[in-house]
Amino acid sequence: MSAMRSRASGGGDARDRGPGPRQVRRLPFTTASGAVARARVFLRTAMQAYGWLPPGGRAPEPAADDILLVAVELVTNACLHGGGPVELRLVCTPGTVRLEVDDRSTRMPEARSPFDGLRAGGHGLHIVRRLAREWGVVVHGRRGKTVWAEMAEPGAGPDPAADPPAP
Repeated sequence: MSAMRSRASGGGDARDRGPGPRQVRRLPFTTASGAVARARVFLRTAMQAYGWLPPGGRAPEPAADDILLVAVELVTNACLHGGGPVELRLVCTPGTVRLEVDDRSTRMPEARSPFDGLRAGGHGLHIVRRLAREWGVVVHGRRGKTVWAEMAEPGAGPDPAADPPAP
């Protein structure tokens, strides 16, 4: 089982941003087995600490659900196409959440048609493109790559990158 590490400033309470505007929480993976489930638990715990997921089973803000969905898609893609995930990072700065997933492959992600034959899947990068303000890939030589996505922090107000409301 992999360990969860937090690099939150202050006394460890993520809601107290302390002196620094940037916080990083890391989830290293030792295997792809169970990686998606571990990522969900890690993200839910972090989002509760930030106050983005309300206690008691109340409905979360849509932005929190979007963060969880994008992260799960990135980890799933690392499992299926990237030789397995190495680490998931949740990087928080005022107004922005950046999700980063390191994997073992240098192969660039390619969006597949989700309607291509009888094969299941093919929606991951389409979901990431739709929900993220920006996303991209950084290749680390022969050591693999990082696929990242930036999103609005829940509760930070309307996302200027979001579609305008319909008239």
